[in-house]
Amino acid sequence: LALSSLSNTLAVNNSGRWWGIINVASSTNLLTDSKNVQLVLDPSLQLLSRKQRKLIRQNPGILHSVSSGLQTAIKECKWQFRNRRWNCPTSQGPNIFGKIVNRGCRETAFIFAITSAGVTHSVARSCSEGSIESCTCDYRRRGPGGPDWHWGGCSDNIDFGRLFGREFVDSSEKGRDLRFLMNLHNNEAGRMTVFSEMRQECKCHGMSGSCTVRTCWMRLPTFRAVGDVLKDRFDGASRVIYGNKGSNRASRVELHHLEPENPAHKPPSPHDLVYFEKSPNFCTYSGKTGTAGTAGRSCNSSSPGLDGCELLCCGRGYRTRTQRVTERCNCTFHWCCHVSCLNCTNTQVLHECL
Repeated sequence: LALSSLSNTLAVNNSGRWWGIINVASSTNLLTDSKNVQLVLDPSLQLLSRKQRKLIRQNPGILHSVSSGLQTAIKECKWQFRNRRWNCPTSQGPNIFGKIVNRGCRETAFIFAITSAGVTHSVARSCSEGSIESCTCDYRRRGPGGPDWHWGGCSDNIDFGRLFGREFVDSSEKGRDLRFLMNLHNNEAGRMTVFSEMRQECKCHGMSGSCTVRTCWMRLPTFRAVGDVLKDRFDGASRVIYGNKGSNRASRVELHHLEPENPAHKPPSPHDLVYFEKSPNFCTYSGKTGTAGTAGRSCNSSSPGLDGCELLCCGRGYRTRTQRVTERCNCTFHWCCHVSCLNCTNTQVLHECL
């Protein structure tokens, strides 16, 4: 997936490429958002598919929501893997996640799931905020709900988010091979995670703040909660192979499917992440696989876990250095209205992998 340094918003093709969009007029790649701001696809990058462009035009205001969701997904990916050998590295260029998106490993599965979840989450939230002209709050939950509460309020429109995410993100996947099935499966797993983590939220009504009756609606989870669930599913991802049920023309759509590599294992559920090849060695740099290695990474010398210097540095050892850091400290609020602080200088001990 790739970001242009000129871009101020993004669009995505889930085959692993993003397109920068710039505020400069061009010939055939003009898009207009709900505020009539002309947003133009950077001509130096690949264009969106025809279907993706059509979806953007049909849903004014949604382009910024897609952009926000993708950026949130990148940040969450980096946070979830900040202490791993593969720390979700990104770069400026035609493929922001690098060559890993062309593989079929666990890390690829997570990238597809988290970016799909990011689009769904952002679009569903934007609907309830009124940022997209073609959708609103989900008002289907109305009326009685329980003995002391009823449905009301503004529920986040998860159904619209899932539908748009499926149409927009999945539209670039072509073919019927194992990679195609894997990508579609992980895309849907990301969307389903957002849906399954929805929670009921209520507001009390009554005299003096009592809770005689409550109005309740459905609220999206925080994206950190989505990232936590997908990270757990990354650790328990299922290795799969290409399955074929036969040659019955009447059920051709169902012929191609994913099966567990180990026949003793149960088939992956729609919520599971799936992969079909072993992850590359993330310890050392490799131009062939596009891995940066862990040399120079900060590590925790006292931790026996994945962030510890022994595991993160792959047994190569580490160097220790000190640095002086000056920060504001002992801040005091003065009426009215300013804050005064002292400058405190501390010495930090840093450990870096060799």
